[in-house]
Amino acid sequence: MNPRNETILILDFGTQYLQLVARRVREAGVYSQVVSYDITAGEIADTAGGSLKGIILSGGPSSVYWDDARVPDRAIFDLGVPVLGICYGMQITAKLFGGTVAPAPKAEYGRVMLATGGTSSAADNLFADIPAAQQVWMSHADHVVELPPDFELLATSPSSPIGAMKHRAKPIYGVQYHPEVVHSEFGKQVFQNFVKDICGCWCDWTMKNYAPLAIQQAKEKIGSETVICGLSGGVDSAVVAAILSKAVGKQLKCIMVDNGLLRLNEADEVQNAFGNHFNANFKVIDASGGFFERLKGITEPQEKRKIIGHYFIDVFSQAAKEYGGAKFLAQGTIYPDVIESGSTIHKHGKQAASIKLHHNVGGLPEKLGFELVEPLRELFKDEVRQLGIELGLPEDFVWRHPFPGPGLGVRVLGEVTQERVAKLQKADAIVLEEIRKFGWYRKCSQVFAVLLPVKSVGVMGDCRTYDDAVAVRCVETDDFMTADWSYLPKELLSGISTRIINEVKGVNRVVYDISSKPPATIEWE
Repeated sequence: MNPRNETILILDFGTQYLQLVARRVREAGVYSQVVSYDITAGEIADTAGGSLKGIILSGGPSSVYWDDARVPDRAIFDLGVPVLGICYGMQITAKLFGGTVAPAPKAEYGRVMLATGGTSSAADNLFADIPAAQQVWMSHADHVVELPPDFELLATSPSSPIGAMKHRAKPIYGVQYHPEVVHSEFGKQVFQNFVKDICGCWCDWTMKNYAPLAIQQAKEKIGSETVICGLSGGVDSAVVAAILSKAVGKQLKCIMVDNGLLRLNEADEVQNAFGNHFNANFKVIDASGGFFERLKGITEPQEKRKIIGHYFIDVFSQAAKEYGGAKFLAQGTIYPDVIESGSTIHKHGKQAASIKLHHNVGGLPEKLGFELVEPLRELFKDEVRQLGIELGLPEDFVWRHPFPGPGLGVRVLGEVTQERVAKLQKADAIVLEEIRKFGWYRKCSQVFAVLLPVKSVGVMGDCRTYDDAVAVRCVETDDFMTADWSYLPKELLSGISTRIINEVKGVNRVVYDISSKPPATIEWE
């Protein structure tokens, strides 16, 4: 079976948890797709066709009684597929069906106990196999105060007398809380109940099923043409190269731009993996001198990012021209890139919040005149990793921690020089070696060193020193939208500090970053 014969559409009303909703559906084994909240019922038929199995209305920052409230097409409830409203999605559903929504006397934020009718095996019960009392995550100031006609109560919470509801005759549901966040202890079960029991999905969306589909689609699109792939050493570009290598073989030309800001021995490792393991046409362009020249004297983070990005395009453009006649450019764009870049444009001028600018979602193809090939555009990061395993990539590549596009340019705080980058490369390599030695690399989500623009006094060999400081950052997260710092063992931290100070000349102090996201970000710049 084609693993995309089943689709759950998610209507985006502006929630900060949008990606989590989409991921929870994928985790339940069904393909999910995010669309604008104002998509019409007719457009839904064009988007999902016969594969549509259900619709989820996300949360959002609006109030249903605002003049510019975001309102979906009422006809979506008549498409004959189940609908689940989450938070604002439940409130707008209630209003459209004749219920009453009003500001709550007391807003609910954070963990709350939700009371349901107990466990049930009924196929249409959203709370099947879930205890009668469960911890959920609330984040709302409005609530439903009067059920719409033909709806019944499913759950209550201390400040939400209508914590969940369902239509008596149609498969239309609403929950006031956010089952997509990890703080809702049975949230994954709710999504499983919705897609499997209520929507009747086969739940066969797996990377094992998707791998041959991705290879076949790439082969059909590229045909006999040449495709160029920019390899960065990260998991996304590595998986793209693996797909294309299997799809079109020697028609794939891989280019790696060494900007001097890579991890220690990065270029050699990538060349060994793809030049040997996949037998791909692979070229490394050493452009480090040009990058360092352009970064001289620059300290402002965004300016550094722009300089690195623009010069990368120039270098890559020149290298790509040497492969005359190439028609396609492959990129490692993944689904969060598409969502975060504000690609959900609403008809009425409202746009999903643009959280980041991603180099994979614009600029480069237009400049080079290539057609894009983006085999991962529909996938989340965890799915990309699973796909890499299915394609036979070495586990060291598949489970690599994220690495920023500008490389060490945003981990060398202050001016980026060849000397400072070399210092950080050595410190960062020590951090990774010690983390792996203690078995913590797969336990944490991202770990790295940062070279600070700070010097401090020290004593080494009975002599006074005035040298650099290195910060170590290690975090744990499910989605990289929020993160907590890792509680590393004292022996591990001690070993990292001792080795860096002893082995990296010019460093006399190591500090450990114990900031969570938010309020801090994972990267320092």
